[in-house]
Amino acid sequence: MKKIAVVFASAGLMALAACGEKPANETANASNAVVENVVENAANAADNAANAANAADNAANAASNAANAE
Repeated sequence: MKKIAVVFASAGLMALAACGEKPANETANASNAVVENVVENAANAADNAANAANAADNAANAASNAANAE
C-alpha cells in the first residue's frame, strides 16, 4: 500500500511542478511512466519470489537425493 501512496503522491507532485511550464500531455506521460515502473517492479518481485521458491525446492530435492544415496 505504501508503494501505491508513493505513486499517487509523486504523480500529484509532478502535476504541481508542471503547472504553467509543461503541456498536460507530458505530465500525463511522466505519471504513466511512474505507474508502469511500479507495475514492472511488482512483476519482478513476483518473479523473484517464484525463483526463491524454486531454489528452496531444489535445495530440498538435493537434500532428499543425498539422503537416498546413503
